[in-house]
Amino acid sequence: GFVMERLLGLVHVTDTSSLSLKENIYSLLSQYSLTPSRIRGQGYDGASNMRGHINGLRALIMQDCPSAHYIHCFAHQLQLTLVAVANHHDDIEWFLGWVGVTLNVIGGSYKRRDEFREKQTEAVEEALRLGELQTGRGLNQELGLGRPGDTRWGSHYKTFTNMTIMFAPIIDVLDVIATHGNHSPDRVSAQGALDALQTFEFAFLLHLMKLVLGITNALSQALQRRDQDIVNAISLLTTAKRQLQITRDQGWDDLLDKVSSFCVKHDIEIPDMDDLHVIQGKSKRRVSKVTNEHYYRVDVFYSILDMQMQELNSRFPEASTELLLGVACLNPVDSFSNFDKEKILRMAQLYPDDFDELGIETLSCELDTFIVNVHDDERFFDLRGIGDLSRKLLQTKKYLSFPRLYLLVKLALILPVSTSTVERVFSAMKIIKTNLRNRISDEFLNDTVITYFEDDLFESISTDDILHRFQNMRSRRGQLD
Repeated sequence: GFVMERLLGLVHVTDTSSLSLKENIYSLLSQYSLTPSRIRGQGYDGASNMRGHINGLRALIMQDCPSAHYIHCFAHQLQLTLVAVANHHDDIEWFLGWVGVTLNVIGGSYKRRDEFREKQTEAVEEALRLGELQTGRGLNQELGLGRPGDTRWGSHYKTFTNMTIMFAPIIDVLDVIATHGNHSPDRVSAQGALDALQTFEFAFLLHLMKLVLGITNALSQALQRRDQDIVNAISLLTTAKRQLQITRDQGWDDLLDKVSSFCVKHDIEIPDMDDLHVIQGKSKRRVSKVTNEHYYRVDVFYSILDMQMQELNSRFPEASTELLLGVACLNPVDSFSNFDKEKILRMAQLYPDDFDELGIETLSCELDTFIVNVHDDERFFDLRGIGDLSRKLLQTKKYLSFPRLYLLVKLALILPVSTSTVERVFSAMKIIKTNLRNRISDEFLNDTVITYFEDDLFESISTDDILHRFQNMRSRRGQLD
């Protein structure tokens, strides 16, 4: 399973239709005398033709083999969840657009960055003088205003937090650029950003997005770890969903109070919530038929939180969660501290081709005996993962005593690879297949990606061994030194 996961991750096809992709994968399997009915895991990127529930590649393969479960990189799914919210809500798109303009204008030159630092220092000194900040080691350090990355939405949380803290210096710098800027486009952009930022709508969206990303930030950080703990990640996912629901039900008044205090502090006009809402960027004669409270509470607050929860539920389905929880419960780290028989059995039930009713009952008995047996066997102490457990079962011949458990361990070895390996393979392909190597053959591309990706393995191979192997492949005119 591990080898085939790498092969499927590296297969390169020019036709991107789901049916053609399926045919190419089946053709690759036939080259190694493997039958598609034995596929037990799928891992692709998040494109619709790959993960689609009806005509996607994963759906076509699962029609032939229901046990070929699809696991997409959890970290990537979280980023796609946040991107989907941003791309499908006009107000968020407007907000992010002006955030980008602000960062571009202020970061457009070293002179502007220095000026921003000076304004920031002045703001901190004024806050200290008024007693709004405390002094102490590690406090009131200079904050950056870096541009957030499109694929790392944790960086957006940091940017929004810093913008909230440094709002006054940002306004001061934009005002200077809008008034005394050397270039007309810069003055126009700065004035536009100045007008947009000093509105209640921008302040509201800034605090709302900071709140939403703050709820998912711990989950985002956990999922991006290379050695992520699946149990902890699933727990954080559940917590994030619960917090979003609690925020939707109970968080409106608290958010509105924070935004109002922020607006008072920075002299931003607060609209009367009982007045009819004026659509941002439109003629004031085009007044909507809803009040400001309805607009901000229902059309923005509820809408964004509902979209966020809907996307999380859609991109983190129950089957994937149960599979990974089962894998985590098999993990031997800390003397099988995460062992949970019921979750392991639920994982086995998701493989009906391998575990019928009798197989589930047999596995249940094996699990009871196994956990008692290994707790008294020092050979199973200090194991570091599922791979170590698999090797130890072979070395101690215990796989003969616990065949159902060993089968489940082998299935588990496939799934963790799917959560991150394929994403890293695609990233490696972008690095390797550049414009200078855009005519690289499929075979050479596969070999190069494997060499790049398995760097830990290839570091153990000496240069002399490579030269010797290359020299002996066929007769050559010269001798390599």
